[in-house]
Amino acid sequence: MQNQTSPLILSFGVSDPVGAIGIQADLATFAAFGCHGLSVTTGLLISDTARVEDMQAVDPDWVSDQARVLLEDMSVAAIKIGALGSVENVTAIAEIVSDYPNVPLILDPFISALPEQGMDDEDILTAVRQLLIPQTTLLVLSPVELERLAETWRDSDPSDTLQNDVDYLVALGCEYVLVTCMPADASKSGTGEGKLRANTLFGEDGVVRHDVWRHLPGIFNGAGSTLSAAATALLALDNGQDQQGQDGDQSDVQQAVVAAQEFTAGALTHARRFGMGKLVPNRLFKAGI
Repeated sequence: MQNQTSPLILSFGVSDPVGAIGIQADLATFAAFGCHGLSVTTGLLISDTARVEDMQAVDPDWVSDQARVLLEDMSVAAIKIGALGSVENVTAIAEIVSDYPNVPLILDPFISALPEQGMDDEDILTAVRQLLIPQTTLLVLSPVELERLAETWRDSDPSDTLQNDVDYLVALGCEYVLVTCMPADASKSGTGEGKLRANTLFGEDGVVRHDVWRHLPGIFNGAGSTLSAAATALLALDNGQDQQGQDGDQSDVQQAVVAAQEFTAGALTHARRFGMGKLVPNRLFKAGI
């Protein structure tokens, strides 16, 4: 009998010394699902639990070389792309992932804690839109981040809607777009304690899911990274089953998003209960799957 191996996931992202965001958060989350994470560092952070002081992008040749040797040595079941650091890194990573079109690609390039040079650079945003989004299985971002991205192809116009922006991204080739932390009711936009929020999953046919949840009090550093990493791990597990002859379908992404949200909510509640509110990935619970 052949031994069952853990699915391998390749993560591109920044190195966070605190361990709450970036590749450290990804590796902790992957492990909670029984997956093994491989990492390629795109940038180095100088940070503590309060803020990120600075970021140094890694040389794109180093990024490319590290990714290539890993991919030539091991077969990965999913790829996650986080914060990118520079336009050159976007170009290098886009070229690499284009060689693996059958591997699920999860893109979560925005981290609100990063300094301004993170994803506010229009050149980086444009490169992400042109080179990475057309190859993406699942794009994860907030309404504010979607608006910033949309400014690379349109002028600010009150008549433009979130649905129009999502339709544009799907038309580029992105299979699914998960817009997080939306008002559960579009007529109400509060974000305070107890407010109802929603994560909305869009596909080529419009809204696929609209999952409502209650906003927890406090600040959680790493919640977004946990959500996208959990979705990546679940898609890797599904992809591994497909490779063993169990057919997958488009519902894999939808199921992964639902389970990833439940996992993240549990991690947040667990962290809050034990007084570890800021550092979500460091207090992850074992996934019940």
